[in-house]
Amino acid sequence: MKTLLIACLCSLALTLTSLAQSPAPPQTAPLGVSPAASPAAPLAASPGAPAAVNPAAPAQLPTGSAPPGVPAAPGATITATLSPAPTAGSPAPVAEAAPAGATNWLIDNFRKGGPIMWPILIVSIIGLTVVIERVFWWTGRWFRRDPKRIEKVFTAIETGDVTEASRLSRGSRDPVLRMMWNGLNHQHASLQGALQVAAGIEIKRAGRFLVVMDTLVTLAPLLGLLGTITGLIRSFSFLGNEELAVQAVTGGIAEALIATACGLGIAIFSLVPFNFFTSRVSNLEFELQTAATNLEVMLGAQTAAREMEIAGPTPTTGKGSSI
Repeated sequence: MKTLLIACLCSLALTLTSLAQSPAPPQTAPLGVSPAASPAAPLAASPGAPAAVNPAAPAQLPTGSAPPGVPAAPGATITATLSPAPTAGSPAPVAEAAPAGATNWLIDNFRKGGPIMWPILIVSIIGLTVVIERVFWWTGRWFRRDPKRIEKVFTAIETGDVTEASRLSRGSRDPVLRMMWNGLNHQHASLQGALQVAAGIEIKRAGRFLVVMDTLVTLAPLLGLLGTITGLIRSFSFLGNEELAVQAVTGGIAEALIATACGLGIAIFSLVPFNFFTSRVSNLEFELQTAATNLEVMLGAQTAAREMEIAGPTPTTGKGSSI
């Protein structure tokens, strides 16, 4: 479980840090209109001047024109035939840029949030890692439950076979059975103390990282509020400059709102799992207390019955009648 926690923490830290430090997407200039897309307009050639040729015009050769390599007769009409080929000075076709996705939107908002977004990023990584670790732990706890074996242990104790009960509870991964095994092995020294120690260890394992989640639920909105204050301070610091007032004020307000939204989002994300895990810990504590009480009562009854068997029946003394 510790390896999973470290792996999740490292992977999330590297991913989010690379997203935050990646360069901004370049803005592409509007594409110009290619010469081939413009409509061809007929141009009248003046006498003695070269005829204007449209590159996109279809190739035409009038009837009676001179073959290639033979000079045309004076006064004959000459029609140029050119295929639309790119020239050396014409710009190369530019591919359209891909639309910005969610990654660019996330990076842009992270940068607009200001420097307070770095502590918020760290808090979000810790919160997500703790939630993933606790989900895996409680999922394994669900599969480790063994209520049938618990019933078998209580049945063996009820019949007076404490050795069989200890054997059934040994090596189990169920927290309740582990506590019962610890109590059965130390019943001659202090049954109640052994049960309390074993139950405390199981509750501590179940409640691990709940303090961290509780801290994150309180810390994340406070960081968002701090980002709000710093964004407003940045906005009002530019009000004296008329040229940059509008742009600076809007940027500061955006910083304040982004920081507040991120802080509240982390708090909401951590609050629901925190309450769920807290309720699971309470249920586990109730199960441990119930099993410990039943074990104490049943072992106490077995001890009392054994003492009565050893002592034997109590002699009854009757008063004789005097004559």
